[in-house]
Amino acid sequence: MSAGTSSAPRLWCARLTLTDFRNHEALDLALEPRTVCLFGPNGAGKTNILEALSMLAPGRGLRGAGLMEIARGGEAQAQARPRPWSVSARIVLDGEERTLGVGAETTIDSAKRVARLDGQPAQAGELARVARMSWVTPAMDRLFAGSAGDRRRFFDRLALGRAPEHARAAAAYERAMRERQRLLNDRRFDENWLGGLEREMAAHGAALAAARVETLCLLQDAIAARPDGAFPKARIALEGILEGRYLEGDKSADIEEDFVISLRRDRPRDAAAGRAIDGPHRTDLKVWRAANDMPADLCSTGEQKALLLGLVLAHARALADDPGAGPALLLIDEAGAHLDPDRRAALYEELAAAEGQSWLTGTDATLFEAIRNEALMYEVRDGKVLR
Repeated sequence: MSAGTSSAPRLWCARLTLTDFRNHEALDLALEPRTVCLFGPNGAGKTNILEALSMLAPGRGLRGAGLMEIARGGEAQAQARPRPWSVSARIVLDGEERTLGVGAETTIDSAKRVARLDGQPAQAGELARVARMSWVTPAMDRLFAGSAGDRRRFFDRLALGRAPEHARAAAAYERAMRERQRLLNDRRFDENWLGGLEREMAAHGAALAAARVETLCLLQDAIAARPDGAFPKARIALEGILEGRYLEGDKSADIEEDFVISLRRDRPRDAAAGRAIDGPHRTDLKVWRAANDMPADLCSTGEQKALLLGLVLAHARALADDPGAGPALLLIDEAGAHLDPDRRAALYEELAAAEGQSWLTGTDATLFEAIRNEALMYEVRDGKVLR
C-alpha cells in the first residue's frame, strides 16, 4: 500500500487515557487520525489497550470480563479490596470532539460501572452513538464452528452498532425470561404475573428480532455491493422463529401476539425443561462462502478468518453509509493471524479506505511493514507504550 491511498477517517480517537486498567498503571496516548499499530511480545499489554477502548461500548468489552477482573491486579486484588479503574477517550466524529469515560466506582467489597459523556453521567447507549465500534479477536477465529450462542452474541454486537438500544432490549428480555422461568420452576402459575412477563418477553423479543433482521438486510446489501476478492463474499441467514416471521413480511403486532400465545401454551414444556425452548434467545447465525455455497464451519481456518473479517468490514461500510448510524472504530487483535501476505495487504488496503480509525495488534513490527509510513507505530512492553 502506498502513501496517499489512505485518507483521514471521519471517526478517530484523539487521546486515550487509562488508569489502573489491567497491567497499565497509567497510560496517556495523544493520537492522530491514522491507523494505530501496537506490537510487542505476548503478555505485554497490547490487547489490554484494545479492551480498554471496547469498554466504551455497551456490554463487557471484547473479552467479556467482569469489573473486578479488569482492575490492575485482577481478581486477587479484588478479593482484598476492589481497585477502581478508568478509561477516558477524546473521540472526534466529523470534526466534533467529545469526551467519553467509563470506569468502576468501588466500595469495600463491590464495584459498579459508571459512564460519562463530556463530564456528565451517561448511559452506555449514549456513548455508543458517539463511538460505534467492532472488533475481531483470536477467540473468534473459529466462530462458525463454535456454539450458536457465540454466533448470536457476535451478530447482536453488529446489530448494536446500528441501534445502541438493542442492548437494552436484550437485557430486558433476559430479565423477563429468567423471572418467568423462576415462577415455572417453583410451580407458581399465577396468570397475571406470568402473563405480564410473557408480554414483556414478546415486546422485547420482537424488538430484538426486528433489529437483527434490519442488520441482516443492511449487511447483505453491503456484501453484494463488492466483488469477491481477498475476503470472500458470504451468504448469511438468521434461523429464529421471530426473525423468520419478519423476513416473511409479517407485522410486528401479529408477531408479538403469536409469541405471547406460544409462551402461554409452552409453560408445561418449559417448566419440565427448566428453560424456555423457543424464542430469540435461541436464534442462530448461519454463514456460507457464497462462491461455492460451502458452510463456513467446513472451510479452512484461514478461510474462516477471511470470512469473518469480510463480514466485519462489510458491517463497517454499512454503518458508514447509513444516515441513522455512522462510521465505527475497528479493533483487530492479532491482525495477521491466519492471514497470508496477500490477504494481510488486502486488509490494510480496506482499513486505509475505512471511515473509522483502525487499531491493530501483532507480535512483530514487520507485520505492519506495508503501512508503517502511514500508521502510528507503538511498541508495547510490560505495560509501557513507546512511539
